[in-house]
Amino acid sequence: MLTRLQIENVAVIEKADVCFSGGLNVLTGETGAGKSILIDSINAILGNRASRDLVRTGAGKAVIRASFEALPESVREKLRQAGYEDDDALLVYREISAEGKSSCRINGMPATAAVLREICSGLVNIHGQHDSVGLTNPARHEELLDAYAQNAALRQDYYAAYRELIRIKREMDALVTDETEKQRRLDLLQYQVDEIDAAALTAGEEETLENRRTVLANAETIREKLGACHAVLFGTDEEGGVCDWLGRASNDMAAAAQLDPALAAQADRLSELYYGAKDAAAELSGMLEDYEANDAELDEVEQRLDLIYKLRRKYGDTVEEILAFGEQARQELHRIQFSEQRYAELDKAKHAQYALAREKAEALTASRLQAFEQLNQQITRTLHFLNMPGVRLSLQHSRGPLASHGQDTLEFYISTNPGEAPKPMAKIASGGELSRIMLAIKSAMADRDAIPTIIYDEIDTGVSGKAAGKIGQTLKQNAADHQILCITHTAQIAALADSHLLIQKNVANQRTYTEIHPLDAEGRVQALAAMISGDKVTELSLANAREMLRGQ
Repeated sequence: MLTRLQIENVAVIEKADVCFSGGLNVLTGETGAGKSILIDSINAILGNRASRDLVRTGAGKAVIRASFEALPESVREKLRQAGYEDDDALLVYREISAEGKSSCRINGMPATAAVLREICSGLVNIHGQHDSVGLTNPARHEELLDAYAQNAALRQDYYAAYRELIRIKREMDALVTDETEKQRRLDLLQYQVDEIDAAALTAGEEETLENRRTVLANAETIREKLGACHAVLFGTDEEGGVCDWLGRASNDMAAAAQLDPALAAQADRLSELYYGAKDAAAELSGMLEDYEANDAELDEVEQRLDLIYKLRRKYGDTVEEILAFGEQARQELHRIQFSEQRYAELDKAKHAQYALAREKAEALTASRLQAFEQLNQQITRTLHFLNMPGVRLSLQHSRGPLASHGQDTLEFYISTNPGEAPKPMAKIASGGELSRIMLAIKSAMADRDAIPTIIYDEIDTGVSGKAAGKIGQTLKQNAADHQILCITHTAQIAALADSHLLIQKNVANQRTYTEIHPLDAEGRVQALAAMISGDKVTELSLANAREMLRGQ
């Protein structure tokens, strides 16, 4: 659960250090005091997108820290997989600069926002003010059923079968073409394959040919240089060369070494130089024959390079790319030539794959329909408690063509009064009714997931009086198994809190400051009285507040 949240320079919050307890944590305050900023800060620390607009005016950066304890095993496993220390506690850090740059840390180690988001997805579930309105969108109803039924594995299994079916259909579509276009394509591919095959290219051939062309074009110069080198080493008829001089030096040093053994090493070295020079001279003599001018070979090399150049302009920048193009053309040619056979094979595979995908879609449908029956029973019980006893939910469902999400088209219908036919939520439910329906759904979901912290941002919108008290009791009941943070304007809900935090906005030196204070018993009385009577706190409202707290 979330145990501590530290905020620095986030919008109107200069600095805040908030501790949360288990159970029901209620946050109250006037409209505009900064409650939404608190939600934005929690969203940011969970790795969600954070704008530089969060940074307080005049500050260089915003900093948010959060501490979590009693981590679910699923979160600990994600930490291990990501290479972080596996512990029962988690410290998360997020920094947003005024320039919009962001950095994250998990237990003191650097992390990306994506990794932070993945790890923290199992820690906190935020129900925003607009989520209830989202219930009027039928697209969300399928998501809710899948989440309640925990259909992730079924959906993944179905989607794999559906994706393979689509792949087969696309390959079949690619094979379908009119005969004129088919023959035109066959002719082109055959020409390309024949042209590349006729060239008989080999990998690395172009580089070898270019090197050989350079040698042939400069054969006379190379031969001249080799000859000069040979003359220096071997000498001429008129004078001796390096070999002669090294031979004499070697003989003289050998004679000296017989008189002084200390010179043996020098004698050996000169002997090696002498024989090395003789070997080099002999090799040069043989190499001179390799550099005879050969205009015919040079012409052949030029023609070969010219052929490769023409093929490069058509099929690729290198010989390897030309060969790869030829292989692809050969494979496509084979597919077209045997397209009727391949089409028959694919058609058979398509029917089998369609049957498999439809089977998996049926399993997904059955799970959704069963989930609705169970979910509807829980929602009905909760709504009855929330002063909506006459509400009936029904599911409008039909099977259609296979799609990425399955075969189902479904929508929740609602009847809010006995005798009325169920109709779409958007046409029937009011804002207060939507809030209570969403709370009933969230309460049912809480039994199915292991997310330890649930945040409700004004779940009491459009609700007052007895219904608000029932919402508070439902939150209190859910808080027995989950940590709940609830932003509320309703005294009936605030009175049920295990921990009450007051968000206050002050103006000093023409700057706005928001502070968050945990309330003691008397502070709670004052806060509840203000929620009951407004700006003017009376003795009667104080008495009402004390009575509400004594009744919990």
